[in-house]
Amino acid sequence: MPSDPFPSVSAAATAGRPKVTHAPKHQTAALIVAAGKGLRAGGGLAKQWRPLAGRRVIDWTLDAFLGAGVDRIALVLSAEDHDHWQEFSSRDGIFLTTGGSTRAQSVANGLDLLAEHGLDRVLIHDAARPCVSARVIGEVMAALDTHWAAAPALAVTDALWRGRDGYVTGTEDRSGLFAAQTPQGFHLPQIRAAHHQLAAEGGDAADDVEVARAAGIDVAIIPGDPDNMKITRPEDFDRAARILGGDMDVRLGNGYDVHRFGPGDEVVLCGVPVAHDRGLQGHSDADVGLHAITDALYGALAEGDIGRHFPPSDPQWKGAASDIFLRHAADLTRSKGYQISNVDCTLVCEFPKITPHAPAMRAAVAQILSIDISRVSIKATTSERLGFTGRGEGIAAIATACVVKS
Repeated sequence: MPSDPFPSVSAAATAGRPKVTHAPKHQTAALIVAAGKGLRAGGGLAKQWRPLAGRRVIDWTLDAFLGAGVDRIALVLSAEDHDHWQEFSSRDGIFLTTGGSTRAQSVANGLDLLAEHGLDRVLIHDAARPCVSARVIGEVMAALDTHWAAAPALAVTDALWRGRDGYVTGTEDRSGLFAAQTPQGFHLPQIRAAHHQLAAEGGDAADDVEVARAAGIDVAIIPGDPDNMKITRPEDFDRAARILGGDMDVRLGNGYDVHRFGPGDEVVLCGVPVAHDRGLQGHSDADVGLHAITDALYGALAEGDIGRHFPPSDPQWKGAASDIFLRHAADLTRSKGYQISNVDCTLVCEFPKITPHAPAMRAAVAQILSIDISRVSIKATTSERLGFTGRGEGIAAIATACVVKS
């Protein structure tokens, strides 16, 4: 270990993040360990490859570091992940290397790779911590200006018990105890040497702070983040999704349509034929409910209205079933990376009565949109005998749709 260039390490650790007046330019890499199987989290798939809030766990993790100012990322993958090797090999700023039989060996392989590229600082992070914040990453990076090593942690605030066979057998003093997190930051030559020393001794370690301390490297503690959780159990996915949900792209759209009555003996409303003494007039089948829902989806996507996609001047749509339009809007929604969260449609008319047919209408719309019926609302109101609907001249429909980026 070289002489310590940071003479006030203890004071700095106590006072928080110190200011550096003339810090040299350093090259910092993130080393993301993603070579494990991680099957305890369920799903029959290593947890780093499982979906989370519309993306994979590893995608959230990589983007957190790509957006935090690191110069390179070393991604440690299992040799068995052939498809993923091909996927990431073409991405700028990402180096790939093979994992070992233990986490420590995987980290050592990543450190050797980074040393070949002239990087001198490294943030070692578990791929299964996708909720890491820019604040935590930035503060670990900044701490390396005044420390050989730094890592985030949370002070233990809960009582600690010992237990056996389902019973409490004792308590432990929690004073001075911390729950470790990643990324754990180091000057690369020092932590690399520490890992090589560990390998030469045939040892292993729970994390890289343990490796560093065994080599005599002091590690400063920076404030962790309760949201910087590690996915371990199946229920952790729900918590991580809630945390990451703050960045979800949620869009709303509304639709409004009107059709007048004309000759006929039934009306088609929300995909369901309803017997009536008149029909609705329109270029298609005049399903005012499906038209309003379709326009609501187009509106959420900023994609205009039905007339833009299915012009009434085009004879091929004369008399067409309106589920064609709604299916198109649903397909377009998914092609743009959104999922339909829910739709709500209100039919405005004096007659026919809608309530008896509402369950069938909900089922029809759910089937067209390929969503659960619990996400479809169909209801009706009158206009108290006011206006064209009150005079029985036609039917209006108002709809709202919510879509969420998947």
